[in-house]
Amino acid sequence: MITLLPRLLLAFVLLAAAVSVQAQQLFRITAIPDESPTELARKTAPLAAYLGSRLGVKVEFTPVTDYAAAVEALASRQVDLAWLGGFTFVQANQRSGGKVLPLVQRVEDEQFRSVFITTNAAIRSLADLKWRTLSFGSPSSTSGHLMPRSFLLAAGIAPDRDLKRVAYSGAHDATVAAVASGKVDAGALNISVWEKLIADKKVDAAKVRVFHTTPTYYDYNWSVHADMPAARRDQLVRAFTELSPETPEGREILALQRATRFIATRAENYRGIEAAARSAGLLK
Repeated sequence: MITLLPRLLLAFVLLAAAVSVQAQQLFRITAIPDESPTELARKTAPLAAYLGSRLGVKVEFTPVTDYAAAVEALASRQVDLAWLGGFTFVQANQRSGGKVLPLVQRVEDEQFRSVFITTNAAIRSLADLKWRTLSFGSPSSTSGHLMPRSFLLAAGIAPDRDLKRVAYSGAHDATVAAVASGKVDAGALNISVWEKLIADKKVDAAKVRVFHTTPTYYDYNWSVHADMPAARRDQLVRAFTELSPETPEGREILALQRATRFIATRAENYRGIEAAARSAGLLK
């Protein structure tokens, strides 16, 4: 029995080490819930499998309940990689004390836009929104709240003063549903989601229409915590930027991500978002 103890102890140590290594090999990703949970899961599954093959680890998608949870998950290192909007990146960077880094963005995110939609024939411009009801998406959404609010303010319309009521749907597709059902007179959302809903015939374009498209701004990116080793960050950048529509795998992933291709990005690109958030009183 005595001679067995060292062997049992060694086996226990080896098992513990194996479990530890296995835990370290799990790579967690998340995304702001700007669409329904089922749509996010559908979009993320092929990307997670691809990243797993490129990184040599198991990649697991961890859904979150709201935008604030995505910010906290990355800032506190509960996840390794997060799909953030421009505003949630700024929030995560502030929450982490400047320790969140944007790695890549879609080409489309260099010149992103929002759209204002309505079913009301009398609404033809932003000025026509006065004393009417409007739905944004999530309060922390760049394209569904911050930038539309910023452009309204620039047009001389203070939403909380000049509109009859301001609502928050929580997600872009929910904003469209609120407008289509007549719960609100108008809504503001991400142009990419709008175009996808139109393409998939999930909205009646004869009933719901765009009456204003905003100027362009930087938006979404995939971000990591600065504590991630540089070698791993480089692996991720290569994995994303090497996705190509010329391969079946790349074509599927890029289509699901609504991307032509991914390019490297940097924190400086989002200074305009930060300035807009401070100007709108949404960031202290």
